[in-house]
Amino acid sequence: MLAAFFVLMNSEKFISLLQENRTLVMGVLNVTPDSFSDGGIFLSAELAVNHALQMLADGADIIDIGGQSTRPPGSAYGKGADNVSLEEELSRVLPVITTLAARHHDILISIDTTKSEVAGQALDVGATIINDVSGATEDEKMIDLANKKNAPIILMHGYGPEFSKTKIEDYRYGNVIEEVFDWLKNRITIAKRKGVEVVLADIGFGFAKRTEDNISLLGNHIKFTELDVPMVLGVSRKSTVGKILGGVPPLERINGSVAAAVFGAISGAKIIRTHDVRQTVEALKVTDTLSMRRGGDSNPR
Repeated sequence: MLAAFFVLMNSEKFISLLQENRTLVMGVLNVTPDSFSDGGIFLSAELAVNHALQMLADGADIIDIGGQSTRPPGSAYGKGADNVSLEEELSRVLPVITTLAARHHDILISIDTTKSEVAGQALDVGATIINDVSGATEDEKMIDLANKKNAPIILMHGYGPEFSKTKIEDYRYGNVIEEVFDWLKNRITIAKRKGVEVVLADIGFGFAKRTEDNISLLGNHIKFTELDVPMVLGVSRKSTVGKILGGVPPLERINGSVAAAVFGAISGAKIIRTHDVRQTVEALKVTDTLSMRRGGDSNPR
């Protein structure tokens, strides 16, 4: 009962944040050995908790915790990420979520998983939001869980059964903007028909898309506000950013990632998912302030 109370309380806090006239920041915390940028750095629960606390101090609104790498197959990452068992994924994320929630009852934690069992147990120990990069296609129980637990859910395009076998370079779209838009619209409709009240969407920058597809989607991100749900955007240290910068490795993509995040925020993204919280928070404070004063309004709303 207590866990259900905190999920409800923090869900209401999250809804309130979504209504604020600013861009929210979601700090990435990968408790994995093989994530493309920070794999292996925060495998220890103690290190992971400390990093989460630092991201909160740097201004993160949400901490996104994942125990399964989602590196896609392709030239950048080879065969992609290895699958992990349910037990292994739970052992990675639950101690971190439990500790953080015990220290800060009002912390907003999203659980980055495609398994409903992982999401359910994470919600029971302190997570509030489900972040399903498969758009809830990998586990048919995920949307029902979100409804049952009154948990907001983020649905992303580009990962899951229909995308898992193809290398990024081999994807072909007739019109990537229309196809991603229609796919997300369908998943949102399904979630809402099943009773989920708070649904968010993510274009899946870097997943099942070539570089030119990612650039096109981000360049036309404003189109996705027509889905009429808050948009989440994850461009942080992605390979497309590295390619734009001439092929630099992940840790040299920070400035480019912040630039992409700023463009995304101007183009309708409500939440920016990032590894580099302080830099992103500072850039978005400036962006939001200028956006609010655009058109001669001298008083920020």
